[in-house]
Amino acid sequence: MNRRDFFRLASMAGVGASMASLSGLARAATPAQLGTVPTNIGINGRVVVIGGGMGGATVAKYLRLWGGTGVSVTLVERETAYSSNILSNLVLNGQRTMTSLQFGYSNLATRYGVKLVKGDVVGIDQAGHSVALADGSRLPYDRLVVAPGVDFDIIPGLETAAAQAKVPHAWKAGPQTTQLRNMLLTMKDSERFVMTIPAKPYRCPPGPYERACVVADWLKKNGRPNAKVIVLDANPSITAEPLAFGNAFNVLYKGMVEYYPGVSINSIDASTMSLNTSLGNISGKVINAIPAHRAGKVIVDNALANVGGRWAGVDVLTYQSTAAPGIHVIGDASATTQPKAGHIANQEAKICADAIVRLLSGRSPDPSPLTNSACYSPITSDTASWLSAVFGYDQATGTMLPVPGATVEAPSRSTDNYKEMFKWFNTLMEDSFA
Repeated sequence: MNRRDFFRLASMAGVGASMASLSGLARAATPAQLGTVPTNIGINGRVVVIGGGMGGATVAKYLRLWGGTGVSVTLVERETAYSSNILSNLVLNGQRTMTSLQFGYSNLATRYGVKLVKGDVVGIDQAGHSVALADGSRLPYDRLVVAPGVDFDIIPGLETAAAQAKVPHAWKAGPQTTQLRNMLLTMKDSERFVMTIPAKPYRCPPGPYERACVVADWLKKNGRPNAKVIVLDANPSITAEPLAFGNAFNVLYKGMVEYYPGVSINSIDASTMSLNTSLGNISGKVINAIPAHRAGKVIVDNALANVGGRWAGVDVLTYQSTAAPGIHVIGDASATTQPKAGHIANQEAKICADAIVRLLSGRSPDPSPLTNSACYSPITSDTASWLSAVFGYDQATGTMLPVPGATVEAPSRSTDNYKEMFKWFNTLMEDSFA
């Protein structure tokens, strides 16, 4: 099986799939076959899922597919559609629209029988096994899955809504993404686009470097050859795809992109569009400051953020919280050794769904799960790079560790990779939402 097939099929891998067994997915896990919920197979239980992102949507779907009609699944989500963070950088150069990155929940309801509840969660009664909503209603559960994604720290100087409007992070796809696109359009030749990258862990490790490339490419091709893209990275070096982004910064966009590692941001003054940093004061026409991340509010508010007060500790065999039995946390909010990324959230959701189905039937979870993390990164408007890794459960540490030899970066960017990027994206999103 070649690399392209691996990437397309990996997102459809069920729990326990190995590198060798992925070749059988073309026959054993087609979308048509995965779209049938079995009748009651003797497994019963009520599962509530909070959050309809990549993790939440996937776990809701697969709980029904693997648990059958006896497993009641309720998905609570405040939005009517999910806006994909994957490919959202292409909104900045006009190649995608936010509408094209939105995915609704109707398929989960009509095809798989997931009950949809639009609302806000205001509390979790761990002892009483119920979720309280803002409208006063309560949802009882036997198992609860929490997938709220991330929230962001406030950078000093950006405490007000007005300041944040002038300095958007656009790291949660939506209105800020379009806002940053509009700011980019106003730039003139010789002006500066300044972006900051927080210390790990943060959502989508290659994403900020990808954004710098997309912005530089757009400036270069749209009459701003003397504009600058200043990248202030809190990390000591490029955190993902160092070959691709190192070449992009030092060769392809040499003289346009200026990359500075190990930089701390003290404050930002939105009125003067300047940053006070460990390098001194830096100003720009556009400032795109990505703050430090933490688990979504529902995690912190319900005493589930037991790792540094920021993330939810979990047992990666089940994704059950180490702070509260019966509650599982998946996706970016969980503290694991895997990257915070949409593809990983999809994979974690399947391990979690499988574990819950097993637990509801009195069985033990899979003792040796595998996950795959694959992503493509646009470097120009028609070339891309890629990165793939496989993680396996390590009994000695109780963590998911990279499988030796299975972490691979593309040797170079190419137009072929760019075309494959959209096939990978479509397959992944179909697996979660179709």
